[in-house]
Amino acid sequence: MSKLKLDLHDIFNKGQRIDEELDRVMEEAMKKRIRTVEIIPGKGSGQLKKRVLRFLQEPRNKARYHRVEKDAKNFGRVFIHFRH
Repeated sequence: MSKLKLDLHDIFNKGQRIDEELDRVMEEAMKKRIRTVEIIPGKGSGQLKKRVLRFLQEPRNKARYHRVEKDAKNFGRVFIHFRH
């Protein structure tokens, strides 16, 4: 498997749980040497996407991945690329 997917629709209003899931999916990607994680915050008001991007900007998280790509065609999608 070369890509992981995390859909945040079900937990959009559970702040702590969102961070835990983001943390978990990044750990899994690193363990399994997966190159790309697709995160789906959904379109909504954009608050969840902002939260995801803020989480990724935290220094301890930023050190774990190579780059973040916001899907140009789909506002409700973010890709995290890893370099293993």
